[in-house]
Amino acid sequence: MDATTDPHLIPPEMPEYGEANHIFEMMQVTGASLLSRDKKVAAGDRLPRYQNLLEQLLIHQPQDPIPFMIEHLSRDNDNVPKIVILGPPASGKTTIAMWLCKHLNSNLLTMENLMAKEFSNLANEAMNHYQRFKTVPSRLLVSLIQERLKDEDCIRRGWILDGIPETREQALMIQTVGIMPRHVIVLSAPDTVLIERNVGKRIDPHTREIYHTTFDWPPEPEIQDRLVMPEGISELETAEKLMEYHRNIVRILPSYPKILKVISSDQPCVDVFYQALTYAQTNHRSNAPFTPRVLLCGPVGSGKSLQAALLAQKYGLVNVCCGQLLKGAVADKSNLGALIQPFFEKKMAVPDSIILKVLTQRLKERDCVQKGWVLHGFPRDLDQAHLLDSLGHKANRVFFLNVPFDSVIERLTLRRTDPVTGERYHLMYKPPPTIEIQSRLLQNPKDAEEQVKLKMDLFYRNSADLEAFYAHAITINADQDPYTVFEYIESGIINPLPKKII
Repeated sequence: MDATTDPHLIPPEMPEYGEANHIFEMMQVTGASLLSRDKKVAAGDRLPRYQNLLEQLLIHQPQDPIPFMIEHLSRDNDNVPKIVILGPPASGKTTIAMWLCKHLNSNLLTMENLMAKEFSNLANEAMNHYQRFKTVPSRLLVSLIQERLKDEDCIRRGWILDGIPETREQALMIQTVGIMPRHVIVLSAPDTVLIERNVGKRIDPHTREIYHTTFDWPPEPEIQDRLVMPEGISELETAEKLMEYHRNIVRILPSYPKILKVISSDQPCVDVFYQALTYAQTNHRSNAPFTPRVLLCGPVGSGKSLQAALLAQKYGLVNVCCGQLLKGAVADKSNLGALIQPFFEKKMAVPDSIILKVLTQRLKERDCVQKGWVLHGFPRDLDQAHLLDSLGHKANRVFFLNVPFDSVIERLTLRRTDPVTGERYHLMYKPPPTIEIQSRLLQNPKDAEEQVKLKMDLFYRNSADLEAFYAHAITINADQDPYTVFEYIESGIINPLPKKII
């Protein structure tokens, strides 16, 4: 832009279009992918579908890109699991990997099953080498992984790599060929705990399930009879393997700086699993500039005004209260205010068309475009939501504040105002200090129980349609301390939207 044309009047459509279509991420991933090719460092961020496509184009550089893109898009698999699980011996990584595979309906990739693949020359070569030297060369291992990931089940249902990569060389080679996990989980525990676990380990040769003589002995006699002790699990052999693991892992971890989660495995296996599952189902936060456009929905008395004020204070958002906007337009004696005033005088609802003109005028102002906004008091029904959306004012975070009917009645019907001082009181939470003040307190007619019930019924009559319209909305229990409610709202703004695919 030409600096001499300040102030720049940026239309609200520009940032909304950029966010909706992930323009920043697209530019970012282009540079990240080029960096990956030049420096053999993967971008690592979880990307929207077309960004993934751009990334694959830059990595593979097909001679004919059109069929390549058609094939990639036809897979429709950009949200399948792509997980690496690492950890020292006896950390439980294989068990966690197997449970994740079952829960996510994905494919477990281990050194053993990669070498056991049928009708594969690479697998035969790897098996022969392993039988002779007890190792598989890194280049051969990476080729095995590449071959396996081309199978239809891995394309459709994703994959979980158990204990691979084992070295930094393998990590760099995996990245170089374009295999990029979305989540890397590293299990950790004290060496003394791991040694104790390892010496008691037993394996079912039929199912490959792992058991333990102390912590997890199977109750079925037929399983007990067929359990075998794995090779190389003595205390000395385990200590040597732990030393080798610690030397390697510190050089592997820097390869996955943004997608790494370390979980203590010195706790019940079920707890480790659920922590790993929770992480595997999260979206990584984008580095894209984010302008919050927050919509708070809830019945009268749910605390929308307070939460909006807290958000505006902490994050500099513009607090847009629809009711206050209409009153401000009347007070300013603007053209729109002249249209609104007769409805106020007759205590009638202001038509949606007039409300939207006032609202649009405010949301297009420079501070709303640059800082973002938090809107409450509109929309109240599905038609208003459609109108707001059609004018391009799309909220990127929507919260429904739920409060039980009895709590709303308690909050509102006990409010009082001192006509002498203007001080506001609540007969339960903030009672007047003297009997004299209490005797002169007045109740606002809108806080009468009949009026509150009427507004509550009206909101909940429309809330189901609004929740269906805002499919990614977050529902919050607002019947608790307001600062606790604020923490939940704040978490929903600064974190990625919940993933509902898995």
